[in-house]
Amino acid sequence: MGKFALGVVVTLLVLILGGLGLAMLGFFPTAANVEPPRLERRLAMGAVDASMERRAPRISNPLTATDPNLEDGMKLYTMNCALCHGGLDRKPSTLANSFYPPPPNLISDPPDDPEWHIFYTIRTGVRYTGMPAWDKALGEQDMWKITMLLSHIDKLPPAVQEYWKTNFNVEPSTGDEKKESGEKQDHH
Repeated sequence: MGKFALGVVVTLLVLILGGLGLAMLGFFPTAANVEPPRLERRLAMGAVDASMERRAPRISNPLTATDPNLEDGMKLYTMNCALCHGGLDRKPSTLANSFYPPPPNLISDPPDDPEWHIFYTIRTGVRYTGMPAWDKALGEQDMWKITMLLSHIDKLPPAVQEYWKTNFNVEPSTGDEKKESGEKQDHH
């Protein structure tokens, strides 16, 4: 039994050291402008989600979803997030395909995560993705306003929808659009 356990340990060490050696010798691709393998994407996103679940405090947004707060969230999103995550016009960012992994278009496909999760992502960033930590550049209230916008984007009050339409020259997103695009995809 002792020899078997030793064999397992040695095998694991050889695999780990072999993988590390391959990585250190430059055999793993590092280009950000190519599609990553499915296994790599699954492992990376699984690690990000697991880390978020473990580390992010379950805190509630201290701000109320008022029209001015949501409008401020739009302004802050446009100034700080749209370059990577796409603008309020729902067009993809010109930089999106230059990142690895590509940043999600948060207006066309808003996050379905709880607010504490979105806020933690904005505040601390996500290592190895290009998503910076905004806690040194934005105040806590501003980060909560962006969080609020993203978590309410499919259910904005009429006055905020009108503000979006007037100031950004495009109709705001609605939950119905997402359902319709899902139905269209089902038929293909």
